Amino acid sequence: MLGLTAICDSSHTAPPSVRRIITSYVEHPELLVTPKLGDFVAKGRVSIVVERCKACGFCVEFCPTHVLALSSAFNSKGYHPPHVVHPEKCSGCDLCGMYCPDFAIYGMKVVEPKVAEPKPRKAEGGAQ
Repeated sequence: MLGLTAICDSSHTAPPSVRRIITSYVEHPELLVTPKLGDFVAKGRVSIVVERCKACGFCVEFCPTHVLALSSAFNSKGYHPPHVVHPEKCSGCDLCGMYCPDFAIYGMKVVEPKVAEPKPRKAEGGAQ
């Protein structure tokens, strides 16, 4: 069994007791596959606060890259919240969040961390 690490940000607006849908995860870093030319790579991420959702479907309807679909699961209010079906297509445009009347979903751009190039080391003895 592979160990999974959930990706979660620290800027949640809902209380900790509210259930969330984890929209992405990372398997062991050594097992990650480097994307090839032509592969989809997510430029954004969607976060859903399940208990706020009343399943109006605006987020699903207005998503330009068709990342979302309504779930078959119920939240505590008896509604079917959306879930992410194609996370690799997310552009982070936040149209889902702009159309949501209940502020139950938001999209964000994912910024890839820049890898700093190692600085050249000076030669031993002070000579260059």
